[in-house]
Amino acid sequence: MRVLTLIMAAMLMSLGQLTAQSKKKSSDKNSEKMDTTKEHYTFQLSDKVTRQKVTFKNRYGITLSGDLYLPKNAGNEKLSALAISGPFGAVKQQSSGLYANQMAERGFAAIAFDPSYTGESGGEPRNMASPEINTEDFSAAVDFLGLQDKVDRNKIGIIGICGFGGFALNATAVDKRVKAVATTSLYDMTRVMSKGYNDSVTPEQRTKTLEDLGQQRWKDAETGKPADGSRNLPETLKGDEPQFVKEYFDYYRTPRGFHVNSVNSNGAWLITNPISFMNMPILNYVKEISPRPMLLIAGENAHSRYFSEDIIKTANEPKELMIIPNAVHVDLYDKIDVIPFDKLDTFFRKSLK
Repeated sequence: MRVLTLIMAAMLMSLGQLTAQSKKKSSDKNSEKMDTTKEHYTFQLSDKVTRQKVTFKNRYGITLSGDLYLPKNAGNEKLSALAISGPFGAVKQQSSGLYANQMAERGFAAIAFDPSYTGESGGEPRNMASPEINTEDFSAAVDFLGLQDKVDRNKIGIIGICGFGGFALNATAVDKRVKAVATTSLYDMTRVMSKGYNDSVTPEQRTKTLEDLGQQRWKDAETGKPADGSRNLPETLKGDEPQFVKEYFDYYRTPRGFHVNSVNSNGAWLITNPISFMNMPILNYVKEISPRPMLLIAGENAHSRYFSEDIIKTANEPKELMIIPNAVHVDLYDKIDVIPFDKLDTFFRKSLK
């Protein structure tokens, strides 16, 4: 089961993640101060923006929960709009909501939404992910935006954060209504789950993982329900974890980014969750985003930087890769002084005109 453990760790965006989980309650002061209420947001709503809870259905009939952010001074003009989601395992009260808040402050209509099977969105069983359904979730958000009176349906773009960067690119490739796409701290979840971090999984390891997943299916069939995997992040760190794990912990397991609904903050993916990712690469058609513009943003010191660099080599023009000096992967989750919101503003204003 060692390789299966590694693949499950990849669900949190990388291999080599935690194999030993602490069961004891944390005595860390930060943990004691974490807000565990569902209405908690990890950022302050701008006084220039309104936020409204909304729901909409995707093509599979799953009801998605979102927050619609609108600039207060928009008047009667039709707005350019953005559908925003991510990171993988996060909820709309975390990074995607922060991005929507910032972009609405700059004059865009923006919806941050919980993906299917997670957060306040519908879908059973819980804590599942799917490269196809999570791609569809973006298109469903585009459906919703295009029906709003304040939105110009010919001026809709997408922002995907972390693992939802891959789904954002896939959605843009297949959904020609999307006029532009931007990603931050991009992760291709199908690539990392099938091949490992930096494509390090051998064919023999992959075969063993698939065999383990098949055996788990027998167990799930016998019990009548899918089994949960290990907690994505522990209550406390031991101190010998890889640096990127410490960075994830610093966001998801402290008041900085903790939310009770977030799988990464407070839960586990199903053990069999990787199955749909193992042989369904989502970025085979990234060239078909062209001639619509693409902006990829990554931290200089991010362990995930290679995903953005590889996609920018593959994609057709117009495309741009922006590397943020000294930034790590999670800096682009919530650090307003690091995330280039002015660049995102300029990119979408030009692209959605």
